[in-house]
Amino acid sequence: MKKFEEKTIKSEAIFSGKIIQLQVDDVLLPDGKEAKREIVKHPGAVAIIALTAENKIIMVEQYRKPLERSLLEIPAGKLEVGEEPKLTAERELEEETGYRAGNIEHLISFYTSPGFANELLHLYIATNLEKVENPLAGDEDEFVELHELSLDDALKAVETKWIYDAKTAYAVQYLQMKLAMISK
Repeated sequence: MKKFEEKTIKSEAIFSGKIIQLQVDDVLLPDGKEAKREIVKHPGAVAIIALTAENKIIMVEQYRKPLERSLLEIPAGKLEVGEEPKLTAERELEEETGYRAGNIEHLISFYTSPGFANELLHLYIATNLEKVENPLAGDEDEFVELHELSLDDALKAVETKWIYDAKTAYAVQYLQMKLAMISK
């Protein structure tokens, strides 16, 4: 048995939607007691730090219904069934920004909310960007506006909560750290 493992006694599917599935599991705790766990199943996602030749970060502004407001975010999207994360990153970059990357590199993968969801997000950095004449069409229910921000402007956007999601804040701080290391 793994340290702190919770053995599933029963699992009940509650909801199955276009993006997520919700289940409630009855589990046996390490101390022998039982508990319930509400779990969101997610196919996984990618996010892309897209850097222009001028070191501007390409971001998308879009309305987020759960928050009832617009946020500024790095381009991102969910994995399609059987799709490799790098291909998802290339597709999402083109769909959301109209750019293709000459170079796209995986940086890190991390769980976004492991207390209740299994979403694994794969973060990429895209450089040598080229504007696509006829880019892939984005999701028909997704409305975005492109912005190009310097690192300083992105840091200010984190402070003012225009950038207010973990993946984008992490990406901005990653770039800040990377540039600090280069300048040493």
